[in-house]
Amino acid sequence: MDIVTQKIKKILLSPWLALFTFALLLAFKLQDPYLVEATRLKFYDYIMLDKAKQSEQIVVVNLGEKAIEKYGQWPFPREVHAEIIGDIYGRGAALVGSTVLMPEPDRMGTDRALADTLTKYPVVLSQTVSAACTASKSAGQADLRRTGVAVIGDGQATDFLPSYPCVLSNLALLQQHAAGVGVTSTLPEPDGVVRRVPLLATSEGEYYPAFALEMLRVAAGDPSYQAKINETGVEALRIPSFETIKTDEYGRVFINPNYRFESYEIGKDPLPVLSGKIVILGVTAAGVSNPVATPSGAQYPHQLQASILETLINGDSVSIPNWTQLVDLAALLVLALSLIIISRLKYSIVWIGLILGGYLYLPMYLFASKGILLDVTFNVIAIAIIYMHIYTVKFISEFLQKQQIKKQFGTYLSPDLVAKLQRQPDLLKLGGESRELSIMFTDVRGFTTISEHYGEDVQGLTSIMNRYMTVMTRAILENNGTLDKYIGDAQMAFWNAPLDNKQHARDAVRTAFQMLKDLEIFNEEVEREGIPAFGMGLGINTATVVVGNMGSSQRFDYTCLGDGVNLAARLEGQSKPYGVKLVVGPQTAELVGDVYQVVELDLIAVKGKTEPARIYTIFDVADPAGELLHKKFLDFYRQGKWDAAINLIKDLKRCWDEELNAYYEMMEKRIQNLKFEEPWEWDGIYRATSK
Repeated sequence: MDIVTQKIKKILLSPWLALFTFALLLAFKLQDPYLVEATRLKFYDYIMLDKAKQSEQIVVVNLGEKAIEKYGQWPFPREVHAEIIGDIYGRGAALVGSTVLMPEPDRMGTDRALADTLTKYPVVLSQTVSAACTASKSAGQADLRRTGVAVIGDGQATDFLPSYPCVLSNLALLQQHAAGVGVTSTLPEPDGVVRRVPLLATSEGEYYPAFALEMLRVAAGDPSYQAKINETGVEALRIPSFETIKTDEYGRVFINPNYRFESYEIGKDPLPVLSGKIVILGVTAAGVSNPVATPSGAQYPHQLQASILETLINGDSVSIPNWTQLVDLAALLVLALSLIIISRLKYSIVWIGLILGGYLYLPMYLFASKGILLDVTFNVIAIAIIYMHIYTVKFISEFLQKQQIKKQFGTYLSPDLVAKLQRQPDLLKLGGESRELSIMFTDVRGFTTISEHYGEDVQGLTSIMNRYMTVMTRAILENNGTLDKYIGDAQMAFWNAPLDNKQHARDAVRTAFQMLKDLEIFNEEVEREGIPAFGMGLGINTATVVVGNMGSSQRFDYTCLGDGVNLAARLEGQSKPYGVKLVVGPQTAELVGDVYQVVELDLIAVKGKTEPARIYTIFDVADPAGELLHKKFLDFYRQGKWDAAINLIKDLKRCWDEELNAYYEMMEKRIQNLKFEEPWEWDGIYRATSK
């Protein structure tokens, strides 16, 4: 079960699991729900919206409140429309288009006056879509003249074009005399904003051009249109004497939302000279015409038609080629894979930022240079979600790693060192490595007396030992040590692992002095409680050993192994017979000699070893005179000059605040025993018979 759990955990924390998130996002994208489409359209608005451009060829004339005040109740008599159109042409207009629909006969009977004006001047009228086909035909609108559309290709493949139940036209008398008639109906996007308009639509098997397209045809003087339609939709749409108009497969064009037009209101503003201008006439009176939502704000229908016409004249309608869909899907896949790979690199956020920056620049470049719209919003959002997935997994993985580090090291490393390991887990090399450590062993002296004091009170003995261990452990952790383990009443600790510590030997020796000082304070407390005082022996050895996780797959400890560890344990054992509190090995003595007073004790082959090692004790205060005298003592001792060595002991006992008196007494007894051996059998090495 543990193996299965570990495998599941490994899968869930794998960055490649982000491919599952990618698959879900891709499926969501392919469904193209409203949220995705609306976001895409808003992005198109952002790309297309620019500084306002003033039109130099189209003028808008409004029939607003002032016009109603001047001419009376709406709808105006047709002779009023004739008068306005005549006035516009009288000021030099080149072409007039009117979005005012006139499907019913004039109540004032002035339809003929307008028809005569339409005969005299070229005017494009509007028509709209309707569901009431029967009603429209009964109003005398059947069999009207329509502009011809030459369809190239599969003329039956019209499913892509908008199809209306019925087109509501103007009164037959007016429509027959108009220079052209076009549909003003628009198809808002799902968010209710008009961005694109179909230039061609069908109804009852007939083709109907858009109002702006009809204005362009009349202005160009062409009799008809050409449309290339096949099974994939509209390929091209053009007026013979005009450039091909770029549309999508549904025959739609994007409206440039940035155009602004000179605008005049009948009855309020005197019309200026309109030499060569195209004029679009429409209603702005409240309650008569409703504005249309566009990316650049609400516009009245005839103002929108002006924007469409300006877009067509300038040829700056944009397109969304079919290949952009493949690019879009390929980009999502490439970005997702790149993100997963890059997230493993150092400074990954910088690389991701550069890639996304270039990707966000791509649609700006395509629009500015090619007039192509490419949506990147969903992909950017998807990459952000995948990024959050990857870094959530990374955060959880790092959190679990930190918890594992805390669990593994929290009980035998200082909180500061644990925090450093959590911040930089790469400092931790698990599994075993060779490293130079300073290893300490401690043991309680007088434990038998303490145990006898408690007798059968095991809980009391446990409590006092816990108090003792707490004090000693605190000193280890406060000096950057790693507590390896408790061995009965003994402790094992080491320095320079798992974190590097260049002054590991000094920290180990400083810990020993702090432990001895803390022991004095501890003993004062326990003696006041009637508890026997604790004694302590310490051994420190510096050597290269193997350190790492040791144990079995079920249970392991972070510990160290090697000959240097064994020697450290033996050094602690020699502190008792040599009558000192601290015994250190040769490398430790060398590393701390410039800070502490190092005093050599002996050249000894500890039990279980044949190779001798020099052992030392350390003082935190110097005694130069005592040091010189002690070196002379050791020289006499190793040369077998027993009497000379013994003669120095009396003076040596006054050195180092008499801290080595027990040692000198032990050495005096040893020398007395050695006197019975032949001098040539003595090599200066003492071979210990006990640990």
